Amino acid sequence: MLDHTDSTLDMVRLSDERIAEIIVQLEGKEPSVAQQIFQEDLSASETADFLSKITPEERQACLENYASSLQVESFSYLNEDLLKESLSTLSPSEVAYIIRDLESDDALEIISCLEEDKQKVIIKKLSKKTRVVLEEGLSFPEDSAGRLMQRNLVSVPQFWTAGRTIDYLRAAKDELPDYFFDIIVITPTYHVLGEVPLNILVRADRTEKIEDLTLEAPHPIPVDMDQEDVAHIFQREDLSSAPVIDDEGRLIGVIMVDDIIDVIQEEAQEDILKMGGVGQDDLYRAVLSTTGSRFSWLFVNLLTAILASLVISFFEGTIQQVVALAILMPIVASMGGNAGTQALTVAVRAIATNEISDTNAVRIIWKESLVGLLNGIAFALISGSITALWFGDPMLGFVIGCAMIINLITAGLFGSLIPILLNKTGHDPALASTVLLTTLTDVIGFMAFLGLAAIFIL
Repeated sequence: MLDHTDSTLDMVRLSDERIAEIIVQLEGKEPSVAQQIFQEDLSASETADFLSKITPEERQACLENYASSLQVESFSYLNEDLLKESLSTLSPSEVAYIIRDLESDDALEIISCLEEDKQKVIIKKLSKKTRVVLEEGLSFPEDSAGRLMQRNLVSVPQFWTAGRTIDYLRAAKDELPDYFFDIIVITPTYHVLGEVPLNILVRADRTEKIEDLTLEAPHPIPVDMDQEDVAHIFQREDLSSAPVIDDEGRLIGVIMVDDIIDVIQEEAQEDILKMGGVGQDDLYRAVLSTTGSRFSWLFVNLLTAILASLVISFFEGTIQQVVALAILMPIVASMGGNAGTQALTVAVRAIATNEISDTNAVRIIWKESLVGLLNGIAFALISGSITALWFGDPMLGFVIGCAMIINLITAGLFGSLIPILLNKTGHDPALASTVLLTTLTDVIGFMAFLGLAAIFIL
């Protein structure tokens, strides 16, 4: 029986066996063999997969010996750190060769990874047209629509007919983008009127005016709009492409859906890494660099752990008299932390997708608090019963049950409230929420459990 899981994985990545086979084939240093592998056998994404999985020494040797055999599109699929490392192996002329054959958005992404001095050297080796496009692109804010857009687009005047537009597309086929889905309709002053999807154009009579075929709701994207907001527009409107306009409303580029997919993946990955205390993907970074970037987060966690320990120290006498409390404390802290993470994850995701606003924020916080209360009651009954049977002390079961309710309400309340407040104050909720929530659930959980024990048991 076919293993669909393995076959599916083989479609999106190279197998270890295939990578080892390619390494052996390249050991002969035959240019024709490399040409066959990288130009015919592997796609651009597979080549990038190959470069990312071999050792740094093998990667450097491959780039030094076979850079001219690699498809230039391969570099646009590489991880940012890996891209920087790979480009550092190549000469400015080789990098310029890669950039000049890429779409303008991919070329801009690659040159953005380089130091400013090296950027200038490479840009001087490009044609005037490419040079102007890249210099203007670098002037736009990072992570903005201007960095995403490509300059190669299809636009026609509003007074053309469908027949004339089709004739133009056929005549200019060598100058058109490799892929496009919409024709952008413009006025004589290059202002966007709207778009005509290709499926509408090919069905239209030749005599129909382009203006009459234009969709009523154009979606021009301001060049300085944040890429995350652009992704929300694409998702909300189910767009395949969108024109980009300058400050005066004139057409200057187009953003394609494949670039938005990359943005969505990048933003999701960034949020996941931040919630884990990792500022950015450091899989391919040097050991010392990775250690330094993670140290600050671990140091903050150390301080919060000390704070929780100080709370415990206030009840040192209580713990000495009832040793069972020391055994049960991790249960309260663990349940609060996990419940809080659930609420936090939902809230951060909703903020990232613009699903939380002033009108529904209170409702979401109330809902998560209520979920915490109901789960707290349920787990209070379970943990209280187990504790009473385990230690033969019903009052101890009552104490841990009450502490469980308090901590799970706290987890639901602050798990939803903290990211919303951080977002309101302009801070990144994905980065800062976890450590604040963990501190609150630990401190309140320990205070509730040990405080109730001091009142009802001693």
